[in-house]
Amino acid sequence: AAERREWFAREIGALRDHLVDAVRTAVPDAILGGDPSPGGRLPANAHFTFPGCEGDSLLLLLDAQGIECSTGSACTAGVAQPSHVLLAAGTDPDLARGTLRFSLGHTSTEADVEAVAKAIGPAVERARAAGLS
Repeated sequence: AAERREWFAREIGALRDHLVDAVRTAVPDAILGGDPSPGGRLPANAHFTFPGCEGDSLLLLLDAQGIECSTGSACTAGVAQPSHVLLAAGTDPDLARGTLRFSLGHTSTEADVEAVAKAIGPAVERARAAGLS
């Protein structure tokens, strides 16, 4: 189990780093949540805020392209409100509404990351054009 955990942290962490770089390249003003250093982050998680976007709009646009992500934690799935955690941390409510969490697992691949890299820029543009309501 320890060997598998080390493999997971190393391999999935590298995939997460690629995802972070790809999203930041596609959407330069995307805000990476959490510790900016790779060693201070969970290996299977990347959380972003996309200013000017509604997270639910991004979720639907990406889902239409087969990309799975979330606007919050599993315990708040389906709740159309900003994360209470982000709000408690002092995040502006409009920014908090534009967050997405990408989770990786043992079945995640470079092709999955490339699909996100290709889709995220156009999805953010469309979500921004729709505006915050």
